[in-house]
Amino acid sequence: MAVEPLEHGDGLRVGLRMAASDDHALVDLGCLQGLWTPEQYLRLTDVCDRLLEFTDGRLEVLPMPTDRHQAILQFLFLACLSVVEGTGGVVRFAPLRLRIGTAKFREPDLLLVRDAQDPRRANAYWSGADLVMEVVSPDGGDRDRRQKRTDYAEAAISEYWIVDPLEDTVTVLVLEGASYAEYATFHRGDRAGSVCLPGLGVDVAAVFDAE
Repeated sequence: MAVEPLEHGDGLRVGLRMAASDDHALVDLGCLQGLWTPEQYLRLTDVCDRLLEFTDGRLEVLPMPTDRHQAILQFLFLACLSVVEGTGGVVRFAPLRLRIGTAKFREPDLLLVRDAQDPRRANAYWSGADLVMEVVSPDGGDRDRRQKRTDYAEAAISEYWIVDPLEDTVTVLVLEGASYAEYATFHRGDRAGSVCLPGLGVDVAAVFDAE
């Protein structure tokens, strides 16, 4: 069975199409908002072709990435890969679920651990990371800058990059205690660098000019 979310936000409707059948049924799951369990979320996302996040029993369908978003993400992934592949680390890109506490799942654009044997790295989902990155979408800026900043701090992720194509900036946040402090905001003409991963640096102009 394929599950196809048809809209994002609180009004959650999904289309269900049975395998080997052209029959298609539209199912309104909005009435279940607030009642979903983590186990149900995991089962749904195993068969869903859209990115879903989960908070306290509620599902949110994320917008489909654009070509530019994916070009920027590819550039960042390759930059991270060139650093970690010789040091025993692992870098992955969405979709890959990240569990935060007991009642929250996120889908970071990019997540990285410095040690491939890190116990937070599992097949179904990761329960932590050393570094995550989000490429800001046109309608997701506040979420990436505020809500996910809180979420990733809650997960004790050492470093969080907010990559903003709307402003052509890369903001690097470093965990200090239970919250993030801004290490630096990099602009065109700068080279953005990591604190927790020595050797990771990217030319900001090249990031946003990626094709």
